[in-house]
Amino acid sequence: MTALTAATPPAVVRHISPSRGLVLAMLRLHRTALLFWVGLVVVAAGALLWAMGPGADAAWAEYTDMGCDLSRPNLGCDFPGPANSRYETAVAVASGLVRLLPLLTGAWAGGALIARELENGTAQLAWTQSAGPARWLAAKLAVPALLLVTGTLTLTLLHRMLWSSDQALISVGWRAWHDDGIFEINGTIAAAQALAALALGVLVGLLLRRSLSALGVAVLALVSLVYVVGELRPHLWPVKTVVTGLDDATAGSDGMIAETGALTASGARVPIPSCSGEPGCEARIGITHYYADYHPASHFWPLQLMETGLLLAVAALATATAFVLLRRRTGAAV
Repeated sequence: MTALTAATPPAVVRHISPSRGLVLAMLRLHRTALLFWVGLVVVAAGALLWAMGPGADAAWAEYTDMGCDLSRPNLGCDFPGPANSRYETAVAVASGLVRLLPLLTGAWAGGALIARELENGTAQLAWTQSAGPARWLAAKLAVPALLLVTGTLTLTLLHRMLWSSDQALISVGWRAWHDDGIFEINGTIAAAQALAALALGVLVGLLLRRSLSALGVAVLALVSLVYVVGELRPHLWPVKTVVTGLDDATAGSDGMIAETGALTASGARVPIPSCSGEPGCEARIGITHYYADYHPASHFWPLQLMETGLLLAVAALATATAFVLLRRRTGAAV
């Protein structure tokens, strides 16, 4: 009896490109951070959608029931009811999460994304496989950047929809277009802050190569960056100047104030005196008018784009420095 040997077809080997394999490995390694980011976007988006829909309807119904929409509202309108408080809380939660994003991103990028892998040798192992140091670093920057920009711009669009649809409630909450929490989320600045945070965190991780120290330094660097850029904001675009008399209202009070002061008869700018309501005090010391350098609402997008460009320049510089540093440390391996 002759044994018949069945011919078996050769196994099909699926080849995964080095870049794709690196991305998949990184997503598996940082899946907790990915799930946290998805959860943050979902919570913030849900809060904004609720505020635009049932939250705004309930708050406005409560406001009108109190008679606060009349031309002469009562004093109780300064203390909103529970529906308005829930609306304000939802908006504050969503805005706070977006504003917290740069610090979270910088801390994660410095501590977990880069420094921890250098500290425990995971990065060096990856470099000996199919991915070299440059490709490894490029993936570490590109994948989080794509996720950050997509999620942040989604929240920005939702926030702008809320801002456009609920102007009446916004005025009740004493929020202005130039408030930090509004200005940064209503345009492109939030996404640019996230990218700058990612790049600075990566650079700090490469410099220190210790997860805890990189986390702390990255947060400190991001706090400093946000503070400095915030201080520069009113000076990133030419201001408008308004001059008022001594008895007029505060000049430019509805815009972003860059500088205020007093004017003498010769036109010289001097600080506003501390007269404490004393009649004729300004005239006795030679002050004739008050002035204010300010940005009206029409300057929103010029200021947005200038600040966005500044943040992207920081991100680009940090990214370039990170690649140069990695090349010097790994030599011909890059």
